Amino acid sequence: MTATAPAPSTARTRTAALLPRLALVLAALLATLFTAASPAAAHAALTASDPKEGAVVATAPAQVTLSFSEQVAMGGDSIRVLDPRGKRVDTGELRDMCSGSTIRYGTALHSGLPNGTYTVAWQAVSADSHPVSGAFTFSIGAPSATSVTLPSREAGGGPVGIAYDIARYAAYGGFAVLVGAAAFVLLCWRRGAAERPLQKLVVRAWVTLTSATLAMLVLRNPYTGSGKFADALDLAGLRAVLETKTGASLVSRLLLLGAAALFIAVLFGAYARSQSGAGRSAKDTSDLAFGLGIGGTVVAAGIAATWALSEHASTGIQPGIAMPVDILHLLAVATWLGGLTALLVALHKVPDIEREAVQRFSRVAFLSVLVLAVTGVYQSWRQVGSWSALIGTSYGQLLLIKVGLVAVLVAIAYLSRKWTTRLAASSAGKPAKVVAQRDVSRETEPVTVPADPQRAAQLARQRAARESAREKQVRDSDSDRVGLRRSVLAEAGVAVVLLAVTTVLTSTEPGRTAELEAGSGSAVTAVPDRAVKISLPFDTGGPAGKGTVRLELDPGRVGANTVHLWADTPDGQPFDLPEVKIAFTLPAKDIGPLPLVPEHSAPGHWTASGVQLPLAGAWRIDVTVRTSDIDQTTVQKNVKIG
Repeated sequence: MTATAPAPSTARTRTAALLPRLALVLAALLATLFTAASPAAAHAALTASDPKEGAVVATAPAQVTLSFSEQVAMGGDSIRVLDPRGKRVDTGELRDMCSGSTIRYGTALHSGLPNGTYTVAWQAVSADSHPVSGAFTFSIGAPSATSVTLPSREAGGGPVGIAYDIARYAAYGGFAVLVGAAAFVLLCWRRGAAERPLQKLVVRAWVTLTSATLAMLVLRNPYTGSGKFADALDLAGLRAVLETKTGASLVSRLLLLGAAALFIAVLFGAYARSQSGAGRSAKDTSDLAFGLGIGGTVVAAGIAATWALSEHASTGIQPGIAMPVDILHLLAVATWLGGLTALLVALHKVPDIEREAVQRFSRVAFLSVLVLAVTGVYQSWRQVGSWSALIGTSYGQLLLIKVGLVAVLVAIAYLSRKWTTRLAASSAGKPAKVVAQRDVSRETEPVTVPADPQRAAQLARQRAARESAREKQVRDSDSDRVGLRRSVLAEAGVAVVLLAVTTVLTSTEPGRTAELEAGSGSAVTAVPDRAVKISLPFDTGGPAGKGTVRLELDPGRVGANTVHLWADTPDGQPFDLPEVKIAFTLPAKDIGPLPLVPEHSAPGHWTASGVQLPLAGAWRIDVTVRTSDIDQTTVQKNVKIG
């Protein structure tokens, strides 16, 4: 027998049917990739220390102080000072030295400290809930060898950081589906309250959001502290988390989710029965819908506020405006993307959804996109602040990706609106359903149940399979409905990636802050009378040719400056390079390069004094390092002086 090849049109149809599914799988993989990405630097940054990084002081200081760009939360063990043997020499008492806009903390040192190199390791939680950490060294008398290795683990990273970010992503997704699906029922398809697939969708979203919130609460202590899962069982640490702004927000979210559970019970209980005509008047049904709408809006806004009050919106400029705008933004996203998910489930699982419901959602989605655009523009201005930060910072680049995804989502939504219009046009003179009702004639046929239990179970499975196939045939009998379902599925796939990018944005340093610290692109902005500090990784290509140079320009202004340069190996040890050269160039004024050969003052440390920078502007610093007779490279960075 000769096999017959499928018709070309059939093959094209099958290929078209597979494309949305492949897109959804790709979106899920990309979402996993984004979620597992290591966290970026958080909002607060260390701006100064006393003693300074790399400083050599004549006598032992009485204390070590750290200054930050914004408010941070610190505990008694947040600042640790270790001697060359790795023994703690601080008293463990945190000193709050904040005054006005100055954010400074310190810890006292034991008296009589001997000469040598000391390590300062610190860890804190910034005002936008993200952990920050760092370490540096200073020396008393003269530098010495030290057995202390500077920590390489970034605060909020590692397996605990990945688990916390996954929970954060699940929380965003659960919130979007919970709010959006409930809004879809109340605003677009009230009869959907009685449909089992939509009920399962909302309940599962509630469970996801609740579970993710509990996971974040439990993981919060190791996420901002040791990075070890075992510390999730530390009750003292959990108690400390509950006293923080983030801990209070998570607990508030759990309490609001209790109110959301009551809302769901009424929505799928009394309200669903009223839609089926079970003993309620039209006025009672309308009053119940109005009450659910008001109550649901309050609960949804309250849950959204738990993010706004503890993350980026609560810090930086204009927090009084930013937090309400952030709440509106989150509600608009949830109404659009969560409603989209509910529509997809209805199109796939419910054979007789009314066309009017699809049209109503189209209008609701359009309004949501308008709110999303207005609030998004304000948030972008507030967090980015300039075109250079939009292009030259991680936050700005992620924001551009998010804007691109929203544009793709709007384009696909436009196609969905076209399918909706076709559905409306094809409904003229027909019952207002997306497809015809099921044929129930076969369902009412008498069924003979065999006495053999195994045979009865087999027949039951066969009947279930036939019923599932019959329902699928009914759902797919309308080509317009199938087209709409595919376009909505594509929207949902893009939405998965969009939520992933949004999750990463919440743990990324805003562009405005990053540019304040690092200047435009790769530049570092110098604050008057504050040393400019840059760090440049290098690779000469030869054996042991990798490392990092750290350069400090003090005071970082026009006139005479002192230059300190340290070279470190990849494991943080001093790298005594055979040769180091520095050059300063001001391209805008055609000045330079001004060469400089610093003096070797200690292992891995070079200095130069009286370095003159005659004009203000964007200076380029070129650092040439040589690791062998033939292996050398030049790395550069821009700094703004004046």
